[in-house]
Amino acid sequence: MELRISKILVPIDFSDYSKNALKYAAKFAATFNAKLYLIYVIEPVIYPADFSMGQVALPAVDVDMNTRAKEELEQLAKREITGLEVVSIIKTGKPFVEIVETAMEEDIDLILIATHGHTGIEHVLFGSTAEKVVRKAPCPVLTIREPVKGYKYKG
Repeated sequence: MELRISKILVPIDFSDYSKNALKYAAKFAATFNAKLYLIYVIEPVIYPADFSMGQVALPAVDVDMNTRAKEELEQLAKREITGLEVVSIIKTGKPFVEIVETAMEEDIDLILIATHGHTGIEHVLFGSTAEKVVRKAPCPVLTIREPVKGYKYKG
């Protein structure tokens, strides 16, 4: 079986962790001559309306927010990536669900994701998007944890 990595998905949340993972992913993609897919997931804001209606999701995902996110993602890609094909994807929903679904839709070969390294109560409360992606992904997942050997983000 030949190892062929032609599509790499990189979730971005604009933290230094994900920016470092992007730098690593760019080098990785160059090695395999792969296309990079950058994904940013907007989480909708849920407001507890009145009790008769239950929770109501406001369309906090207006066109303005999508446009701004897409511009930010493309700016980041321009700064950090040269000589590679890059696709920017903006989705709305739960990050791990959208990442896994995008990997399936785009037939991704590898997901390269930063892990923030939460431990203890922080991990219990917030869980880990990276951990959920590892469990549910349809392809291999490479997690990048700080510090990344040889890669430091200088924003």
